Amino acid sequence: MCIQDTHKSAVSAPQGTFDDDGYVVVPGVLSSQKINTLIQLIEPECRSRFEQSGCDVHAIRNLFDVLPTMKSVVAWPDIQNLIEPVLGPGAFAVRVIYFDKLPGANWKVPWHQDQTIAVKHRIDVPGFGPWSVKEGVPHVEPPTSVLEHMLTVRIHLDDCTEDNGPLRVIPGSHQLGRLTPDDARGQLDKHGEMVCAVKSGGVVLMRPMLLHASSPCVSPKHRRVIHIEFAAVKLPGGLEWVEPGGG
Repeated sequence: MCIQDTHKSAVSAPQGTFDDDGYVVVPGVLSSQKINTLIQLIEPECRSRFEQSGCDVHAIRNLFDVLPTMKSVVAWPDIQNLIEPVLGPGAFAVRVIYFDKLPGANWKVPWHQDQTIAVKHRIDVPGFGPWSVKEGVPHVEPPTSVLEHMLTVRIHLDDCTEDNGPLRVIPGSHQLGRLTPDDARGQLDKHGEMVCAVKSGGVVLMRPMLLHASSPCVSPKHRRVIHIEFAAVKLPGGLEWVEPGGG
């Protein structure tokens, strides 16, 4: 199954602000029709997992494997028009994750950078490490040069306000290299934070090394996000991205 898209979006990211801040909120990227298409794509999988476990589904990892149709979604012009000015025309999606915040899964995420990537198999390559395993998938910290050629796209399926656990970021922190938790607290005290309130259909673009966090929802309700990581670099030494596709 392939979800076709015949409408080319005119929305693009303001590059100057993104380069300086490491993130940008772009409203109105996807129409309500396309948001409904994504919800209808994901809901059956959520229902199936709920029936098996009896628990609400707050995350689905490796979404390309679970829902192969997502490979056509990341190739939608609406999304590609945001990616190409940042990473170039050769960029490709390397991981897709679905998140939701619900009364039974209303988590807090402390300040951090996204410093790991998911790969198919562990191969010890100089400059890559340490290693970890998440839900059976090998993860590794690559050199910062790899992370600098990556971009995170967060598609919001619901309105995200200050009350339901929005993403919070420290602008410009992506330019500071790898940071410790103490470094993060120092940057927060020095520069403060910005809250990424986003309407349904809006997108947050973010560099992986940007310091970011989120709080529990004050009024828990759906805060469904499709988190897509794009890259514009091949991995060395036989390493392979866990689920390359799209684009």
